[in-house]
Amino acid sequence: MPTATPEQPAERRPPVRDPEAPRRVTLLELFFDLVYVVALSLISRGLIHELNWERAFQSLIMLMALWWTWAITTLVTDLYDPQRSEIKLLIIAVMFGALLMTTAIPEAFGARGLVFAGTYVAIHLGRGLFLMPTVRRHRQTQRRAARIFTWFTISAIPWIIGAMVSGHARESLWALALGIDYLGFRLAYPVPGLGVVPDAQRNVTAEHLSERYQQFFIIALGDAILVTGTVFSLHHSETENIGAFAIAFATTLLLWRIYVHKSGELLPHAIAMSKQPSKFLNSAPYTHLLMVAGVVTTASGFDLVLLEPTGRTPPAWLAVILGGPALFLAGRAAFEFEVFSRVSRSRPGGVLALLTIAPGLLFLAPVYAALGAMLVLAGVAVADHLRSRGRPPEDPAPPH
Repeated sequence: MPTATPEQPAERRPPVRDPEAPRRVTLLELFFDLVYVVALSLISRGLIHELNWERAFQSLIMLMALWWTWAITTLVTDLYDPQRSEIKLLIIAVMFGALLMTTAIPEAFGARGLVFAGTYVAIHLGRGLFLMPTVRRHRQTQRRAARIFTWFTISAIPWIIGAMVSGHARESLWALALGIDYLGFRLAYPVPGLGVVPDAQRNVTAEHLSERYQQFFIIALGDAILVTGTVFSLHHSETENIGAFAIAFATTLLLWRIYVHKSGELLPHAIAMSKQPSKFLNSAPYTHLLMVAGVVTTASGFDLVLLEPTGRTPPAWLAVILGGPALFLAGRAAFEFEVFSRVSRSRPGGVLALLTIAPGLLFLAPVYAALGAMLVLAGVAVADHLRSRGRPPEDPAPPH
């Protein structure tokens, strides 16, 4: 019989990420992201289908649910080895589930609520059922998976009950379920008898995790580009739409510029130099969700403006056109504090400027509302440039 080789015990180790392994994002992870291109597009288009506060709340619930499937899967690929066949299989399974959820978006609060909620629950519970036996030889890692599984089991109850009811009851129950999911993550999944997930098991790979969040933000900008291109192509004969098209493109470019300026570029360095990388893990999902929500709302505003650039701007339209950039700037301010432990005045100043110009824009055409939002973002970008011009490169906040 052949003798055992030294490699055999290593093959039986749990598929946790090797600190010495390559930290680049894998092609499978990029392939996985394609699902969310479709999901964000359906959410941004659905937001303006029936433009009211209830529809906005429903869109937020769907965005938060889909974002959480992406964020937790990204955490899995950061903590576990994405090159191992078990983790590749898990990513593919989640991708299938996320795509099934995406198909239910148009009727998630109607006839396909059970598909949306059931798939969400199946993704998170299925991941735990898959990981716990896979890492059974590593007790600490298995306990981490068990804590997370317990919290998702609790949130599964309002998810499924919510799918069985309709109207405001479904919205309330699904909001409760998301509150449980997001709170569990923030509290490090405390479970009686097991405690919380130790900080040592919440350390992250700086290059990988930061690159993943940057990539998702680019996906969100891709939705804005998609709306700009497809809607304009249907109305290219109108002179007003040429101006609206240029404003939409410039706005998208400014969103990208404001995101990457300093904080976006230095995020990997900020995580790497911190003595507590887990603090970024605690905040990054929330700050990026807010920025992504802002970009998705901005894309909805592009849709409105490109379809009808002239005439009076209804209050609901103005809330979308200006609210998207305001959400983005709020999230961007939190993101900057995450990296530098301070907030530039241009961020809250931009939000205040959007609020200031809002009343006057009610009497103007939607294209001028979009122009106003673009000029505010341009002012923020210029302020960023002037603040950093001639100064040495700024380092992230000292580790603490």
